Amino acid sequence: MTVFARTAAGSAGLGAAVLACAIFALGWGMISVPAADVVQALAGGGDSLNGHIVRDIRLPRVLTAIIAGGALGIGGVLMQALFRNPMADAWSLGLTAGGQLGVALVVTAAAFAGPQAISFLQAFEGPSTTLGAMLGVAVFALLMMMVARRVSTVTLLVVGLMLGFTVQGIVSIVLHFANRVGGRVFSGWNDGTFANVQLADMPVLAAPVLLGALLALFNAKALTALLLGETYARSLGTDVSRLRRLTLAAVVLLVAPVTAFCGPVTFVGLIVPHFARAVAGTARILPLLPLAALSGALLALAADLVVHAPWEQHFLHLNAVLALVGAPVVIALLLFSRTMRGQH
Repeated sequence: MTVFARTAAGSAGLGAAVLACAIFALGWGMISVPAADVVQALAGGGDSLNGHIVRDIRLPRVLTAIIAGGALGIGGVLMQALFRNPMADAWSLGLTAGGQLGVALVVTAAAFAGPQAISFLQAFEGPSTTLGAMLGVAVFALLMMMVARRVSTVTLLVVGLMLGFTVQGIVSIVLHFANRVGGRVFSGWNDGTFANVQLADMPVLAAPVLLGALLALFNAKALTALLLGETYARSLGTDVSRLRRLTLAAVVLLVAPVTAFCGPVTFVGLIVPHFARAVAGTARILPLLPLAALSGALLALAADLVVHAPWEQHFLHLNAVLALVGAPVVIALLLFSRTMRGQH
């Protein structure tokens, strides 16, 4: 089977799975809604209670999971290609750390701004944490872009990792000066969730993600050449420095809005590219992009389904569920993947 046929078949299967999972997610919960009623509610008809549950409560969460999972999947493909490292993701680049620091500074600043700021933070859907995360990701992305002009991709990856570890310590110190409300806000955001995005927020979330995906498509051929080394890419006329900057810009557009609205969602960008490569049977970037987007959306939807299952007590968090899936996959890759064994 050719790469095109494998990609088309895989994309069709994953697309059908995402659609089925989305319809199931819209109907499953503390109040069950049959699939036929879900479709009717989406069309604007049916029972008013079912319509409210499906359209106003569950639909924003499902759409957010699809957009966020797809964005992180594509971002993972780009980062692993850019660094030629199968363990690269947004956390490795320091972008997640930037979002965490931004939110930590916002909630701590609120502790010194008086009771009005505290009551504002208690409305978790408010724009404060979103703005703080976006600014944090943007500032750290600009920092990494400046560093990228001076160092190799491998060194840049190490810098990103060290930056992430450093920021973890800074965040702990900053939160020491926050109050109890701010600490709870940061903790809730840091656990990751798709449930805090409203339909009105969708354009702000989706627009940069779409732009980042288009930029990824534009650079797909050059990134494939880069997989064989910078010398080979340059021999084909590729401006490697420009390609690195454009790829980093695409990663920011994909990751920053997801981190801002949903928190530091883990493991999706790390494990999805490996699944996409297995399905496509190639490391070429262009076939991987639709597969990574759809498999990322499916993984995010499935994890969200577990979190929002009709449990009697809700102690599960999104990142905890993703870790239960992602950590064993990473361990298996480290132990059994020929590519990873070749890193020694």
